[in-house]
Amino acid sequence: MKTVGDLGDLRGKRVLVRSDLNVPLDGHLITDDGRIRASAPTIADLADRGARVVVCAHLGRPKGKPVDEFSLAPVAERLAEVLGRPVAFAADTVGRSAKAAVAELGDGDVALLENLRFHPGEESKDDSERGAFADELAGLADVYVGDGFGAVHRKHASVYDVPNRLPHAAGALVLAEVEVLHQLTGEPTRPYVVVLGGSKVSDKLGVIGNLIEKVDALLIGGGMVFTFLKAQGHEVGKSLLEEDQLDAVRGYLDLAREKGVDIVLPVDIVAATEFSADASYDVVPADQIPADRIGLDIGPESGALFAGCIARAKTVFWNGPMGVFEMKPYAEGTRAVAQALTEVSAAGGLTVVGGGDSAAAVRALGFDEKAFGHISTGGGASLELLEGKTLPGLVALSDHADPLDHADQEGSR
Repeated sequence: MKTVGDLGDLRGKRVLVRSDLNVPLDGHLITDDGRIRASAPTIADLADRGARVVVCAHLGRPKGKPVDEFSLAPVAERLAEVLGRPVAFAADTVGRSAKAAVAELGDGDVALLENLRFHPGEESKDDSERGAFADELAGLADVYVGDGFGAVHRKHASVYDVPNRLPHAAGALVLAEVEVLHQLTGEPTRPYVVVLGGSKVSDKLGVIGNLIEKVDALLIGGGMVFTFLKAQGHEVGKSLLEEDQLDAVRGYLDLAREKGVDIVLPVDIVAATEFSADASYDVVPADQIPADRIGLDIGPESGALFAGCIARAKTVFWNGPMGVFEMKPYAEGTRAVAQALTEVSAAGGLTVVGGGDSAAAVRALGFDEKAFGHISTGGGASLELLEGKTLPGLVALSDHADPLDHADQEGSR
């Protein structure tokens, strides 16, 4: 993939940057600006080169129409603060406001378009509809820079079609993400430990299947662990359970035993009377969850067990919290894993936090981001890359393949 430096002199050129600014909001208040801060260096670099920078991004799932709660207006304000320079905001994607904002840019200026997903063409599965929107986006610029790693697994107009219409390069964030994640799929320094959590085991089966013969240990926590426990014949009470995945999980447990790979499950669980921070809860053995309880975190013995496994590693990839970390009583399992990763990093190992809720948890629990080797901005994209999938956005940025040859490859939605 070409870099921004390969694009030559950008002074006076309109550069469309696809960033990932999909930040969590409470009303119009940004609760975690990690993706904004991660996107800022490429935007600042382009502006410093004298480019007229047109940033585009999505937020939430507005389903092809304007929805006030998903407006990027608050993001424009925060982006301006992070960049230390004004950011003009267009009230639409390719309409009158967008064209006016772009026309008014001077060298080194920055504008942000309204949420791409307000336009039905962005996510359309119809090639002609998506292509028509891509034509309009491309018409706003002379050059394209893809820097929204969190969206590269999507076959969307701004990710897949626009770079086929303009001279293009990958931004610094995408390049850094790909380099780190390729280290995990190539020849990682061993011992190599993968920690998976989050709510649904179905979201992680692909990465489990691809990595089970490549890792030394696979640690399972979060809501997905209860499908594993149930597959072993244990009671899981009212905990999250995917009955339709039990056979698949049993298959992976058998394969792990056959390959000599350790799948490490919690030995204790924080089980509450209901899904609430104020509920009564107890720590119970993982194989003795009461029928009227819901598991909301791994227990303290499990946190110590997982930390011990991580401490022996030289390479660690972590995706998915160990519990409902947003509620204080159920945050300690996630904290134990995060702390263990920082200690591996301090000892010179490679630690990768795989985006999404894991990245949010690291910041919410007060950890210094610099204490980790890499914090990914793309949870879904990270997982699909580790699954070995071809990601449409990366294909489109590649100099070695024609994106049109991969028209049948649809990213996850």
